Amino acid sequence: MRTIANQESAVPLAGTRKRSRARIVILLLLSVGTMINYLDRTILGVVAPALTRELHIDPAMMGIVFSAFAWTYALAQIPGGMFLDRFGNKLTYALSIFFWSTFTLLQSFSLGLKSLLLFRLGLGISEAPCFPVNSRVVGTWFPQHERARATATYTVGEYIGLAAFSPLLFLILEHHGWRTLFFITGGLGIAFTFIWWKFYKEPHESTTANTEELEYIGVKNKENANDNVPFNWADAKRLLCCRQVIGASLGQFAGNTTLVFFLTWFPTYLAQERQLPWLHVGFFATWPFLAAAIGIIFGGWVSDKLLKKTASVNVSRKLPIITGLLLSSCIIAANWMSNNTMVIVIMSVAFFGQGMVGLGWTLISDIAPKNMAGLTGGIFNFCANMASIITPLIIGFIIAGTGNFFYALIYIGLTALIGLVAYIFIIGDIKRIEFN
Repeated sequence: MRTIANQESAVPLAGTRKRSRARIVILLLLSVGTMINYLDRTILGVVAPALTRELHIDPAMMGIVFSAFAWTYALAQIPGGMFLDRFGNKLTYALSIFFWSTFTLLQSFSLGLKSLLLFRLGLGISEAPCFPVNSRVVGTWFPQHERARATATYTVGEYIGLAAFSPLLFLILEHHGWRTLFFITGGLGIAFTFIWWKFYKEPHESTTANTEELEYIGVKNKENANDNVPFNWADAKRLLCCRQVIGASLGQFAGNTTLVFFLTWFPTYLAQERQLPWLHVGFFATWPFLAAAIGIIFGGWVSDKLLKKTASVNVSRKLPIITGLLLSSCIIAANWMSNNTMVIVIMSVAFFGQGMVGLGWTLISDIAPKNMAGLTGGIFNFCANMASIITPLIIGFIIAGTGNFFYALIYIGLTALIGLVAYIFIIGDIKRIEFN
C-alpha cells in the first residue's frame, strides 16, 4: 500500500503546468445535489406534527409513512446501480433529480394517507441512484488520497442543508403551512436538474480539465472514457459474497440507524418527549445537524491524513468509522438526562459520530471492482438503507406501545455497537475487489 500512496503523492510533480481544478466544480455539483436530496427526503420529519394533525395519522401509522420512502429506495438500489453502470453518471443523476423533486412537490397535494404513501414510494424509487452516482463520480474524478475529503464534502450537504435551513423551514411552516414546504423544496430540485445537465462532464469530456489534472486524477488521455457495462447476476452474486461488502454494509446499516432517527423522529422527540415549543424545536434541532456536518468533514480530513502518514488504507478508513460508531452509541445516555441542554449535547455527540460513519462511501470507492462502482454502491446502499425501513417502524411501534422514546434510544445505541463489531471483525482488508 505504501508504494501506491507514494506514487499518488508524487503525481502532482509530473506536470509542467499548473493543474486545473475542474474536479472542484464537479464536487460542488455533488454537494448541492446531495443537500437537495436530503431536504426532499427529510422535510416530512419537519412537517410531521402539523401534517399528522391535519390528516389524522397516529404514531404507529406515521412510522409506516416514514418507512415507506425506504421500501422503494432500498429495493431500487440494485436496479439503480445496474442502470448507472449501463447509462453513466450524467443521465442517471439528471433523471433521478427530476423525478425525486417532482414527487416531493406532489406531496404538497396529499389529501390523506393513501396519496401521501404513494408519493413517498415514488420519492424512494427516484432517489435510489443518488449515492451510487456520487461514489462513482468521486472514484472517477479524484485520486485515492483525496477521496475521503471529497466524500466528506458532498456528504456534508446532508446535514448542512437541514442545519442551515431548519429555522427558516420552521418559520415557513408556522406562517404558511406544511404544503408550502413540499412545494418549495420540490421546485428547487427541478431547477437544479438543468444546472446538473449543463455543467456535469466526465473527465475525458471536460473542456476545463487540463492534461495535468487528468494525469493527477489518473485519466491518461481525453480518449479514455469510462466503459459502461451491462449487468449480470454472476457479478452481483460474487459481490454479495465478499466480506468487504458484507462488513461495510452492516456497518453502514448501523450508522444509518442513527441517521434515520434524526431525519424522521427527532423533531417529534423534542416536541413530545422533551416538551419544547415548536419554534424552539427548530432552533435546537439545528445543533446536532451542525455537529454531524463537522463530523463528516473531520472524518474525511483525518482519513486522508492517516493515509498519507501510515500508507495504510485499513487504518485510515476503518479507524474514523469505528470511532464514529462508538460515539453514536452514546445516544442512550439521553434517557437519563433531565436537562434539555445536556440532551442536545448528547444528541450532537451521537450525530457527530454518525457523520464520521459517512466515510463508508469512500471505502466503497476503494473496494469496488473496475466498472462495477454502480452495482457495488447499489448493493451497499440497499443493505445500509434497510435501516430506513426498519428504524422508523420500530420507533413508531415503541412509542405507540410505551408512550415514550426510552427503548427507542436504546435500540439506536445498541445497533451502533453492532456496526462497530462488523468493522473490527468482519470487513477484513480494504482493497479493490478483483474478479478473474
